[in-house]
Amino acid sequence: MYAVVGCKECATLWLLADPETSETATCPRCEKRHRTDRLKRFFESADREAAREARSALLAKKHGDSEAFAEVAHASELAERAEEAGIDDREYLEGVGIDPDAVDAVADRPSPGGGGTSGGRSRIEIVREAVDAAEEPTEEGIVSYAAADGVPAEAARDLLEKLRRRGEVSESRGRYRLI
Repeated sequence: MYAVVGCKECATLWLLADPETSETATCPRCEKRHRTDRLKRFFESADREAAREARSALLAKKHGDSEAFAEVAHASELAERAEEAGIDDREYLEGVGIDPDAVDAVADRPSPGGGGTSGGRSRIEIVREAVDAAEEPTEEGIVSYAAADGVPAEAARDLLEKLRRRGEVSESRGRYRLI
């Protein structure tokens, strides 16, 4: 049995496996311990995928994205659509007259002094790391952390929003966390 439950402290929604077998559960965001019999259950199912889908629908509704969510047959389709949307980096660079192979060559070079996005990490990896490691997981805290690692502030904001829409991070009351 799986249940979609909500934290009374921070309003985070998460999946709880076998809610009848344990007395307490800890919120993955604020780490508040709750009695499982007192947690609000928004959805219950024996099927984990059905519970995940219900949680995704609830999150979409919470963020005002219900219409977009309704257009998709399954939540996993959203990630595919996000990848297919627009043009890829190579097409974009060619379209604005920049040689993509030259960009790749520069990106593969180690940066002097160890700054920037060295270590082969992409900007999105740096933003993911920032969500997890930032002292204050607010938008500004994450942007500051990512900027210190070479990601421009506006790019960090865009990537954070992209991660939220993909369902890889959640936002509640201005604070972000990895899912």
